Amino acid sequence: MKIAIIIPAHNEEKRIGHTLSLYSSYFENLRKKTPPKKFDYEILVVINATNDKTEEIVKNFKKKNKRISYLNLIKGGKGYAIIEGFKHALKKDFDFLGFVDADAATPPKAFYDLIKNINGFDGIIASRYVKGAIVNPKQSIQRIIVSRIFNFLVRILFLMPYKDTQCGAKIFKKIVIEKIIDKIGITQWAFDVDLLYQIKKEGFRIKEFPTIWSDKEYSKINFVKSGPRMALSIIRLRLINSKLKFIVRGYDMLPTWLKIHTKILK
Repeated sequence: MKIAIIIPAHNEEKRIGHTLSLYSSYFENLRKKTPPKKFDYEILVVINATNDKTEEIVKNFKKKNKRISYLNLIKGGKGYAIIEGFKHALKKDFDFLGFVDADAATPPKAFYDLIKNINGFDGIIASRYVKGAIVNPKQSIQRIIVSRIFNFLVRILFLMPYKDTQCGAKIFKKIVIEKIIDKIGITQWAFDVDLLYQIKKEGFRIKEFPTIWSDKEYSKINFVKSGPRMALSIIRLRLINSKLKFIVRGYDMLPTWLKIHTKILK
């Protein structure tokens, strides 16, 4: 079994070193303890629109571990970085393609637990809201409220059963990503929902699995301020995947000066 671990990184100089240290050490020890050709991995850091020392730090880790590689993109958000990481990994002989956040909120053992428990499913996603999950420290009331409202909208609009589409740790069989890579059109707030929805439409089976997760210092997201954007992004995604997609297409064709006064669908 060989897995690609994709880590999107935007201005992560304060956190990427710690994350690479944890993941590199854990998976190297695991590889060395596993019989030859039974397990292998690659950590692919996708550096996107970065203007700090993230690349320099990743380069230093690459010298220490040949199974660490990286791409440096000049544009795009997290979703765009993951998509480009998928495209790069699809050119190689991986069995599984997965991604995890750059802040190590999901520790390497929890990520490997996903690999071990995928069983007969086509993919597996980490969840902070199913029985058995360990979230420490506990999330703020504001964050819980925003995430539960978002999840309610996702379940209603897309009829998907998952309690946590946004946890940043997911793994899929290579064939799944090959099938849907060109169908993912959302690269920002609704990326994870779009990814899972495209997979659902192809009939693949995805397992939701309890994870260990901890909020990290230097978090870049204000969930109260971002909540409305997240909600509008999935409404837009729902429209794109319906008979009403002409509404979004019509909006996209508006001149920039007019869009400034009609931001509701963007």
